[in-house]
Amino acid sequence: MPTSQSACDTDPTPSRLPRRWDLPEARVSGPVAEGRDRRSWRVDSGDGPFLLVEYPRPDRRRLLFQHGVTAALDAAGLPVLAPVPARTGRTLVTAGGHGFVLYPWVSGRRRGGLELTYGQCEALGELLGRLHAELDACTPPVQQSMLVPTPRAADAAEAVDALLDSVPDDGTDFAALTGRRLRERRALLDEYADFRPPELDVSTVGHLHGSFGPGCLRYGGSGNVTAVLGWDSLTTGPVAGELVRAAVALFTFEDDRGLDLERVQSFVRGHRAAFPLDAGQIQGAVHREWWERLCDVRPLRHRYLGDEPAGGTGGDRGSAGASGLVAWWSANLDRTLEVFPAPYAAPAEDSPAYG
Repeated sequence: MPTSQSACDTDPTPSRLPRRWDLPEARVSGPVAEGRDRRSWRVDSGDGPFLLVEYPRPDRRRLLFQHGVTAALDAAGLPVLAPVPARTGRTLVTAGGHGFVLYPWVSGRRRGGLELTYGQCEALGELLGRLHAELDACTPPVQQSMLVPTPRAADAAEAVDALLDSVPDDGTDFAALTGRRLRERRALLDEYADFRPPELDVSTVGHLHGSFGPGCLRYGGSGNVTAVLGWDSLTTGPVAGELVRAAVALFTFEDDRGLDLERVQSFVRGHRAAFPLDAGQIQGAVHREWWERLCDVRPLRHRYLGDEPAGGTGGDRGSAGASGLVAWWSANLDRTLEVFPAPYAAPAEDSPAYG
C-alpha cells in the first residue's frame, strides 16, 4: 500500500515539487484547474506530461486507500490513472502541510452521453460493470445489510412551502417562473406521497466510483473511453444505485423529453454483461432515485433563489432540466420501472455479484 512522504523542507511551491519524482527538465504551468478544495498544475518533462494535484488538507488514510484502488484497477487493464510514485516509491508527497499527488496527463475529450451510439452506450455500461467487478475483487468486503434513509414527502413539501414564501414579489418573469416551478413540485409531492420506497432493500452492496457520469469520462478519437476520472468520490453503497444514477446523469435530455430510454437500455445491457444483478434490484434503485429527486428541493432553491449549491449525486440535479426531469419521471414512473431492468429479464449467469 502506498504511503506518504514528508518533505525535507516546507515549501509547497509547485515549481520545486517535481524534483520529488525525478522528472527531467520539468516545467510547471497553471494552475490548470482550481476548485473550492484543491488546485492542479500541468507538468511537462522529458518523461511526458503529468498532472500535479494539491490537497490543502489531505485525508491521508482515505487518499492512500484511493491510490491502492486506482493502482489495482489500472493493473487490471481498466482505463483508470494510477498515481505516479515519487522517487521513494510513495504516492502522497507532503510539503507545508499540503498533500501532492502526481498523475499521468489525461488525453481524450469529453462527450455527452446523448452523443454516443447505442453500441457505445452498451460498451460504456460494460465498462462500469467491469469497474464494479474489479472493485469487488480488490477491496475489502462491504457489510451487505445497509440501511439507506428514505426522505419524507411531508418534509419536502414543508420546505417547498417555505421557499414559496421567500419568492420575491417583484412582478418579474423570473419570479413568476420560480413560483410556477415550486408549485409544480408541491403538487407532485402531494400526488405521489404514497409512493415512498422502503428504507431497506435487499441489494448487492460494494465499493463504487461515486460520481460516474459525463464529467469524469474522457474519450479517444474512435469513441473509446481513455480515462475514468473522479476517484475522490470513491464510496460504498448499492451497486444498482450507482448504475441507475450513472444512466440518468448520462442520458437525460435538458427538456421535457426526460430520459433517452433506448440508450439507458443499451447501457444497462452492457453492465449486465460484466456484473449482472437482477430485475428487483434495478427496479428498487429506479424507484429510490426518482423519489430522492422528487423530494430534493435543494436544486430548486439553488437554481431559482440562489441560496446554496445544489446537492445530490449524478452531477445534474441542479441543471436547467432537473425540474423537468422530475415531472417527466413522475409521469413515466411505471415505464421506467419496466425499461431499466428489461435486460435483466433472463436469469443471470456466472454473476460476480453472487459469487
